[in-house]
Amino acid sequence: MLTEAANEAARPDLSAPVSEAGRRLLGLVSEQVPAIRADADVRDRTGTFPVEVFERFARAGVLGGTVPAELGGLGVDRLHDVALALQEVARADASTALALHVQFSRGLTLAYEWRNGKPEAAALAERVLRAMATGEARVCGAVKDPPGTVTRLEPDGSGGWLLSGRKTLVSMAPVATHFFAYALVEADGRTCLAAPLVALGTPGLTVLDTWDGLGMRASGTWDIAFDRCPVPDADVLVRGPVGERGDAALAGQTVSSITMLGIYLGVARAARDAAVEWQRERPGAPAAVRTLVAEVEARLYAARATTAAALAEADALTAGVPDPAVRGPRMMTAFQCAKLTLNRLAPDIVNDCLTIVGGASYAGSSSLARLYRDVRAGWFMQPYTYPDAVDHLSARALRIDRDDDYMSTRAARPAGRR
Repeated sequence: MLTEAANEAARPDLSAPVSEAGRRLLGLVSEQVPAIRADADVRDRTGTFPVEVFERFARAGVLGGTVPAELGGLGVDRLHDVALALQEVARADASTALALHVQFSRGLTLAYEWRNGKPEAAALAERVLRAMATGEARVCGAVKDPPGTVTRLEPDGSGGWLLSGRKTLVSMAPVATHFFAYALVEADGRTCLAAPLVALGTPGLTVLDTWDGLGMRASGTWDIAFDRCPVPDADVLVRGPVGERGDAALAGQTVSSITMLGIYLGVARAARDAAVEWQRERPGAPAAVRTLVAEVEARLYAARATTAAALAEADALTAGVPDPAVRGPRMMTAFQCAKLTLNRLAPDIVNDCLTIVGGASYAGSSSLARLYRDVRAGWFMQPYTYPDAVDHLSARALRIDRDDDYMSTRAARPAGRR
């Protein structure tokens, strides 16, 4: 007869951590969940970022969750465990989970640079990771240019750089101390992508409170403007040439983003729990309501199993396939299959939960109303948005050769089409 622990190990449904570091992280975030849940609806209505939550995260060591233990962090490197921690936070508030994901994502990608990058990249990564481990550094990735804008990095004439442009949809911005802002730079006669690190307080940097979203209203997804911001050469990570095929980039993009699946799974689980608890207090449910409950259970099971499978495959490929150019497309395909599936199932689950509860769920004060708006954000997250996911998955199935590095291919387009 299987023990309870063995049963958990045999059911890959994102219900338990798979590493000791993951157990520690889950325990730390779980301690904060009651307070996060208590204020979530108010923050949603007012669009107020949970600054005090991130202060508690910093004191508890949560913000160093994905920083290697050798550099002072918790050392969580299993994507499964990061997604599980985000799921737990998202069950209380998806906005907080989305912002926390930003910090976790930077820890994962910088840890790779520290272990595998060129000496100058490894040195920059180590410096930032050590500050993240103490909660001193809260690091955003500023990727997307607004329509018609191109963020550029230009030499300052004395060995450094000047960054100019604007980024939009930068979550966690209200408490960020640093921004990795993707920009175009001319290097060796070619246009390349670069990721300069810009600290809060740098001359020319402005953090703009521009967010008024349909959902994720408390995520602090603001704009960042750069007006000839000085950047030391040591604080610039240079990527590859724009438009050059680079399947290795898909590995980094998967690691950076796949754990977000835990957020939308957490939203679906929160909706299910709210609806089922509501119905349990009202015995004698009609057959139609019981049918919806059964369908919610089945969809949630499918969503959890699919998400866990994609995370397990990404973890296995990261550990077992050294070449990122080989593992990148395989990781991305598993990620996109799960993301497309979850993007279908999670909104359906939340929608059915609103139907189970009825008109009360449509009130602005209802947590289900917040969940209904938050869950839709998954469709817009790169990589990939729905059209790009369709192109990627269909091309893989039909053996159509294409470049799936969305950052490079988007940078190669005219400014108005990005």
